[in-house]
Amino acid sequence: MISLAPLKEKDKINLFFSKANLDANENSGCVAATQNGEVLGFCLYDLTKDKMIIRYIEPLNDLALADGILRSTLHVAAEKSIMNAFYADTANEEFFAKLGFIKDMSEKSLKIEKLFESCCSCKN
Repeated sequence: MISLAPLKEKDKINLFFSKANLDANENSGCVAATQNGEVLGFCLYDLTKDKMIIRYIEPLNDLALADGILRSTLHVAAEKSIMNAFYADTANEEFFAKLGFIKDMSEKSLKIEKLFESCCSCKN
């Protein structure tokens, strides 16, 4: 069974940021997908009191898994009543477009309300 959960320990979060060649800050977080102790994928983000910025997600070659990781990450924001989500230049824009999550490409905003719709519009 695959488990998806935000990491609590800052040192573990920092390791994932390091793996992605990114710098973490005081607002940084990570949602990891694991199975039997093995990390299958993860999403790195920054979360402030009014917005979430997705900075990196992998794997991109398994769209169903990546869709679940993204939804789990956006859920972290929604649980805090934060409904503004964006993606950074370090995230793969094509991935968000393929899954139908882009609200406005010029603003790099994401449709967090898509959480409440059926998942995986990721037809190959």
